[in-house]
Amino acid sequence: MKTNKLPIVQLRELILEDVEDRYQWCLDKELTEHLNMPKKYPPFSREETRNWIEMCMNKTNGYEQKAILTEEGKHIGWVDLKNIDKLNKHAELGIAIGDKNYWGKGFGLAAMKEMLLWGFNELELNKIWLRVEVDNEKAIKSYQRAGYIEEGILRQDRLRNGEFVDRLRMSILKKDFFK
Repeated sequence: MKTNKLPIVQLRELILEDVEDRYQWCLDKELTEHLNMPKKYPPFSREETRNWIEMCMNKTNGYEQKAILTEEGKHIGWVDLKNIDKLNKHAELGIAIGDKNYWGKGFGLAAMKEMLLWGFNELELNKIWLRVEVDNEKAIKSYQRAGYIEEGILRQDRLRNGEFVDRLRMSILKKDFFK
């Protein structure tokens, strides 16, 4: 992974105290523009948010989702692995920095690095992949900095604001991450 000095982050299991932060973040249309969210506002009620976090905590929804904390312990976002294929040893990564005060400062890249380490070491994955909308240039640059490479275009892969948009599939292999 090519990185300059990144901020220190911690990943921890989700807790019920994360509900209010997550609910507030999901009210921000700029934040949720590139996330898969229901086409309603707000996308989730507090109760739905709480139910989601409980499913993550109880490992009943197929997500290995972690809270992202700053070095000082401030909750700023989440990162997850989903679509985990244990037979073929790969999974899909998702990430969001919910607190916009931490955008563009390397916190997402640092959290992604921690989640990749966890996925490759603890889950014994060989590949971690993701899908990103082709017009989300900031995210694509961040993924490239983390070592992800493009695998191809998924045509009309997401319905966003009533129109289909293409997504780029990117991945990183264990051997390349640890080089």
